[in-house]
Amino acid sequence: MFFVTLLTIVVALVQAVQIPLGALPEDSRRLSAAPIWHFMHVLGGATFGILGPLQFGRVLLRRYGFLHRVMGRVFVAAGGMISLSSLSLLWHFPDTYSAAVNCGRLLFGIALGVALAIAMRAIYQRNVTSHRNWMIRAYAIGMGATVVTMVFLPIYAITGEPPTGLASDIVFLGCWTACVVFAEGLVRRI
Repeated sequence: MFFVTLLTIVVALVQAVQIPLGALPEDSRRLSAAPIWHFMHVLGGATFGILGPLQFGRVLLRRYGFLHRVMGRVFVAAGGMISLSSLSLLWHFPDTYSAAVNCGRLLFGIALGVALAIAMRAIYQRNVTSHRNWMIRAYAIGMGATVVTMVFLPIYAITGEPPTGLASDIVFLGCWTACVVFAEGLVRRI
């Protein structure tokens, strides 16, 4: 899973450097109107993407339980940053995407925060199975944009412009939903 998220993490880290330098590409310049929220989104996403695969490994939990708990708190904070910043970016840029995509972004932004809250409540109640299941769901929601990137980046590289239109909206929402459905299938198999 780490390899799949690596591309999005690299893009996020590049943007994290571009934001304070004012060096965002032309199609991302609008984000300079809300640089703190965009920076939080990028930094939270990169941290979430890096820590997720490490947190789900059983070796870390069994051999280094303390490290798992510390990294888990950082993971949850990063997920919270993604959730809050995504909602803020949606508020700042309501006209960037279609109404359908904005509804999806709103739903997934809220769902990420809710999934993390349920996961934390479960671990405080010592319900490890529920905690793990909700963390898997949260990770799938948080990294849903990775699947979108994996589909849209080649199109952008070939055409030089981001995909637009109804087909783009369907693919955008379908990729994110597929990620969540995959996680739900994984939860039910575990």
